[in-house]
Amino acid sequence: MTLKPDPKLDLVLERVVDVPPKLVWAAWTRPEHLKVWFTPAPWKTVDCEIDLRPGGIFRTVFRSPEGVETPNVGCYLEVVPEKRLTWTDALLPGFRPSGKSYLGVMQVTTIITLTPEGKGTRYKAICLHTDEAGRKQHEEMGFFDGWGKALDQLVAHAKTM
Repeated sequence: MTLKPDPKLDLVLERVVDVPPKLVWAAWTRPEHLKVWFTPAPWKTVDCEIDLRPGGIFRTVFRSPEGVETPNVGCYLEVVPEKRLTWTDALLPGFRPSGKSYLGVMQVTTIITLTPEGKGTRYKAICLHTDEAGRKQHEEMGFFDGWGKALDQLVAHAKTM
């Protein structure tokens, strides 16, 4: 599937990182790794559940610096090992509609693509939003800084794996 992001609706973070797709994939798909890097510090991911198959659960629990915990539950839509991972919070496991929104703000579908580039990986994260207001709100929540910092944390962690 090739998706051309719509700048009115989608946010994109793309970067070449100096770790191979195999390690980036493991960081995204194994709870013990994801909990280390997924939320930008000083936030933490304190719990994670992954059932890595279309219809399977992708659940995380974030903890703010003040100790407030926020669960986020979604459903995997596409799993192509070491190449593409797609999930949404618009659906619960088993493709059941969630009726909820991301952090109470918007619904998001996220696509992570990994492409080998030299000894590293071209990493692309696309967050698809329902409307321009949701996209803008997500950007104002700190999408670029937060996702960029989390990616830096992923790379640092992957180098220790």
